[in-house]
Amino acid sequence: MADVNSFFSSNNTVRNVTETDAAQLANYLEGIAAFARATNRSIYVIDYEKKGFEYVSDNPLFLAGHTAQEVQEMGYEFYFKNVPAEDLEMLLKINTAGFEYYEQIPLNERKEHTISYDFFLKTGEGKPILINQKLTPLFLTEKGKIWKALCIVSLSTAQHSGNVTIHKHGSNTTIAYDLEKNYWKTLDKIELSDREKEIIQYSIRGYAINEIAEKLFISPDTVKFHRKKMFEKMDVANISEAISYATVNKLV
Repeated sequence: MADVNSFFSSNNTVRNVTETDAAQLANYLEGIAAFARATNRSIYVIDYEKKGFEYVSDNPLFLAGHTAQEVQEMGYEFYFKNVPAEDLEMLLKINTAGFEYYEQIPLNERKEHTISYDFFLKTGEGKPILINQKLTPLFLTEKGKIWKALCIVSLSTAQHSGNVTIHKHGSNTTIAYDLEKNYWKTLDKIELSDREKEIIQYSIRGYAINEIAEKLFISPDTVKFHRKKMFEKMDVANISEAISYATVNKLV
């Protein structure tokens, strides 16, 4: 039967933190709290040594009707209380596969990777919402284990749970995990044309189709044509999903 310890892989066991490890901290939570206040992002920090949450922002998206302090005190018990059983099982699978992949990454590159995935979380009223979580290392031990990790939570633009990917900072390559066949695969690189990038950039700024057409001196039908091509490349259904995909995968 799964319990809290199921989230903590033997591949990433953190014990006997050294003085060198501890010297990395230097009031780092103040910076994270300031970022959360300035952006109103839903953020929390995992401590893999203590097997709990070291910080939880007060954005309500992740709190499921609890206070930030209550979620911090619950730690991983929060997942067992607020994530549907099928998605909880999926999270445990992602956790195991993620750490196994991480062990293959050279030590000097481990901080550069971010894992992203979607799962359902129950709101305070018990209604499930699909959220996206991105996890990236904050601090490593001298042996290269993840000691503390930063998690950023947002509403997902996907239609279902899963969508597990790992992205390396500065790289155009995305690695995806097949939850059915249990293996990592490299996704085909998506490249946007200069015109498509212009349309996405204007869309991010809130411009409508006719307004984009005026800015680019093209017809609205031409804008629609390029948007349709983008949607096909990204396998998305609308401009909101395209913006999210392009941002997450650093296409613009």
